[in-house]
Amino acid sequence: MSDLSVEERVIDIVTELFSDDVEVNRDTLFVDAMDREEIVMELEEEFDIDIPDDAIEKFQTVGQAIDYIEDRVRDETTTFTCGRNNDP
Repeated sequence: MSDLSVEERVIDIVTELFSDDVEVNRDTLFVDAMDREEIVMELEEEFDIDIPDDAIEKFQTVGQAIDYIEDRVRDETTTFTCGRNNDP
């Protein structure tokens, strides 16, 4: 896994897909559903997660995607850690 934060990784991916001429940050808006879908496919691959359609539809900004992924990554880490700690 990368040493970059979730936020840095998401911004890097969005920057690659949008254009080098656009400064991407948490407040960057997704232009349309096609942009959002393309970006989500890349994010799912990068973070090895599935993002359900109802969550994708709520992503209006890059920051909302970052927050969602941070929660998912944290939940999966907590579940894995708790499961390991409970094993005899």
